[in-house]
Amino acid sequence: MKRLHIHIAVDDLAKNIDFYSKLFGQAPAVTKEDYAKWMLDDPRVNFAISNRGRAKGLDHMGFQVESGDELEDVHANMNAAGGQVVSQTGTACCYAESDKHWTVDPQGIAWEAFHTLNEVPMFGGNDMSAKKGIGIAVQSTCCVPEMKGVKNGCC
Repeated sequence: MKRLHIHIAVDDLAKNIDFYSKLFGQAPAVTKEDYAKWMLDDPRVNFAISNRGRAKGLDHMGFQVESGDELEDVHANMNAAGGQVVSQTGTACCYAESDKHWTVDPQGIAWEAFHTLNEVPMFGGNDMSAKKGIGIAVQSTCCVPEMKGVKNGCC
């Protein structure tokens, strides 16, 4: 079953955690120094915020899936939509290792489809030191890859 994913860049993480916790009626499922995530069941949404130096506002949207087969179904839909699709395998972002596909809608909003494989101890980017000794290869790309037409790049 798919879960809608929304990621918003914020300037004051603590203030926004307080706001969204009250709005959603629950605390985040994940809280880090630069990131928070709520896994809501009604509506079924993975809602994330971070303050990693990007412009405030909508960063990207997407679909979190529960299997590789579901990921390939969404990937096929992205290809059918006709835009550029960028695929990533075993990438580390938002404290998770995931397989992903990205596209951009006509307005320039990045859309992500991802299947989470494991938790990782870092947001992403070029910090590969945390990956030593755990036996997985992780690309250093974090969040929205460089894509033609993306309004709000990430990291």
